Amino acid sequence: MKRVLVTGASGFIGRHSLHSLVERGYEVHAVTPGPVVPGPYRWHHVDLLAPGGAALLMQEIRPTHLLHFAWYAVPGQYWTSLENFRWVRASLELLQEFQVCGGQRVVMAGTCAEYDWRYGACVENVTPLSPTTPYGVCKNALRALGEAFGAQTGLSFAWGRIFFLYGPHELPSRLVASVICALLRGEPARTSHGRQIRDFLHVQDVADAFVHLLESEVTGAVNVASGRPVALREVVTRIADMIGRRDLLEVGAIPTPPSEPGLLVADTGRLNREVGWVPRYSLEEGLRQTIAWWRENLQEGDAG
Repeated sequence: MKRVLVTGASGFIGRHSLHSLVERGYEVHAVTPGPVVPGPYRWHHVDLLAPGGAALLMQEIRPTHLLHFAWYAVPGQYWTSLENFRWVRASLELLQEFQVCGGQRVVMAGTCAEYDWRYGACVENVTPLSPTTPYGVCKNALRALGEAFGAQTGLSFAWGRIFFLYGPHELPSRLVASVICALLRGEPARTSHGRQIRDFLHVQDVADAFVHLLESEVTGAVNVASGRPVALREVVTRIADMIGRRDLLEVGAIPTPPSEPGLLVADTGRLNREVGWVPRYSLEEGLRQTIAWWRENLQEGDAG
């Protein structure tokens, strides 16, 4: 029996991975400090930052696979928070205890913030890594430690670098969700000039990509993205047109930080060819599904 431990299992990405794992025959053990997601999953309320928590968890479950999403993710704070450094320590402890208890395959969540954004187009093992925030530095450090640990112990280790995502259960303060929520409420949706080029992927596709990566034998860093560049202006305009409230869209109303890159997209060759995974959702389909979810949840007064 394949037994997987999913951390951050009630979070934005983690919750979307659970059903896919069950479909692929895993016994799913889900870790969260908060509310659970209904389903045939075994939930464990554990604080991974507490000393010894990882050891007790691994000894109880003895998973064959580990999918690690948990991290500090408070909007507006996670880029510079000292919590990032605590999560490096906790994640390394989790990795070590997983190996000690017989674990075979681990996939951890990284970020495009590990790359040097001056290059714009990001290719694994080609584009230089030069993170400029504590968040990016800590993620990149954990990746390097994980790869070295895997090489030393024989543990199969992969690292999924996430770019830009959206979809159901996204925090309402993030771009796509904030525009949708404002327009559905009949309020102005204010954005920057929107000329920035980004790489968006629906959160269910992100979660499915991680599950496929876990199932594969691919090791090292893999970009998890669509590989399709799109201007932010186009994204928010599509949303406004789908909702029928372009009159409330105020592009250029918010200043753009000078440090924000004009281009940030992923090469997805490893994900497509080596892992054998391609997205299910087009941007059009993904935005429509996301708008429908928010419309239902806003009517119910549920923002999360």
